[in-house]
Amino acid sequence: MANAGVQLLGLTLAFLGFIGSIASTVMVEWKASSFSGDNIITAQAMFQGLWKSCVSQSTGQIQCKVYDSLLQLPGIVQGTRGLMLSSILLSFISMMVCVVGMRCTTCMADQPEQKDKVALAGGVIFIIAGLLALVGTSWYGHRIAQEFYDPFTPTNSRYEFGSALFVGWGAASLIIIGGSFLCCNCSSQSSGKSPRYPAPRSAGLPGKDFV
Repeated sequence: MANAGVQLLGLTLAFLGFIGSIASTVMVEWKASSFSGDNIITAQAMFQGLWKSCVSQSTGQIQCKVYDSLLQLPGIVQGTRGLMLSSILLSFISMMVCVVGMRCTTCMADQPEQKDKVALAGGVIFIIAGLLALVGTSWYGHRIAQEFYDPFTPTNSRYEFGSALFVGWGAASLIIIGGSFLCCNCSSQSSGKSPRYPAPRSAGLPGKDFV
């Protein structure tokens, strides 16, 4: 039988990762302007996200602009959008599945083996969702690093990792760890089953006497 405490811990970690994925997706600081050059004007800082770009002035004024056209966006932005939204959707579906399959709920209480299988399926979906978020953030981060070290990139057009990337990496890790707890806990319960022995033969067989 699966341990309800481990299941609850896994679901909690995955839920925190789910919230972090949503926060990372809506944040604008996916990449921030770099101040590594000597001739960089530090009076303003530029940020770019998946949905809009912002400029922060040294006076504290922030101006943001939402991307006008979807088709004019770079492929990296469109691909990362799809990966992050898919991760959020799968995480939500997995939470609904895990609530049904967890030992601390009354759903399918009369079918414990099927209940554990449902929780296992939820854990697998969580892992897939975490991998999607990890691929999306890592792909975007790789493109930032590639453009930063490109000698043909102008100094005033270089960007560094924004805070949304770190939030996304942490959220993806929590989702994967939470899903792994659900999978390992449900799969280990099969090893605790008591072995089955063949039924003993009848002590008294007809036609034979024992001394």
